[in-house]
Amino acid sequence: MTEKQTFWDHLDELRSCLVKIVVATVLLGVVAFFFKDELFTVILAPKYDDFVTYRLFESIAARFSVPMDGLDFQVSLINTELAQQFIVHVKMAMFCAFLLVSPYALYQLFRFVSPALYSNERKYVVRVVGGGYVMFLMGVALSYFLIFPLTFRFLGTYQVSAEVQNFISLSSYIDTLMVLCFLLGIVFEIPILCWLFAKLGFLTAEFMRRYRKHAIVIVLIVAAVITPTSDAFTLLLVSGPIYLLYEVSVLIVAHTEKNSE
Repeated sequence: MTEKQTFWDHLDELRSCLVKIVVATVLLGVVAFFFKDELFTVILAPKYDDFVTYRLFESIAARFSVPMDGLDFQVSLINTELAQQFIVHVKMAMFCAFLLVSPYALYQLFRFVSPALYSNERKYVVRVVGGGYVMFLMGVALSYFLIFPLTFRFLGTYQVSAEVQNFISLSSYIDTLMVLCFLLGIVFEIPILCWLFAKLGFLTAEFMRRYRKHAIVIVLIVAAVITPTSDAFTLLLVSGPIYLLYEVSVLIVAHTEKNSE
């Protein structure tokens, strides 16, 4: 029979768990830091007109004989602060480490809480955590391959006059990329949360359908809040996937209700 642990024993376990996560994040951050060329090849790829998303839209337009203007574009990034490039390097190395270490961090946190859960609760926790991580990565991928490239291409090449040239600061580019990727990853947790609330009996598909118009307004507000560039183009580009997630969540909740009957 195992000895019952005190509050301080649990606190020590939690501290040990957090220390392991922090150490793993720092180590991976150091590794990513030394792969600077590979790291920034990926990060800066959307600023070039041969990025995969642009080539895909170009091939689709060519297939249907749709003319596309501005296929060839060039946007220069500039640095205006002495230490900014080093700070950006460190920031992106740690962001990369955060993405890579997330499965290990979730595993450590699950190990910490699992002794207090029943077997059926552990099953739901594994589903929520695993599904949540997959959905987060899908949100990051959508932002990197679609939302950010189209936003950057539109705003980076937009000119009020041919006399005014665009020189985008490195910090503006990086901050917009990180904010969009992170927040889209968080937003993509909506279906997981809706499934969990439906399992707990807090949410029904009929309720979500009844308040669909209210949801559209909320989606636009959320998109406006998380959009770092505050322009209508990016707002519509971000709100579209969020609303699609809402409709997918309605189907998930309806399916969950059907299986619970």
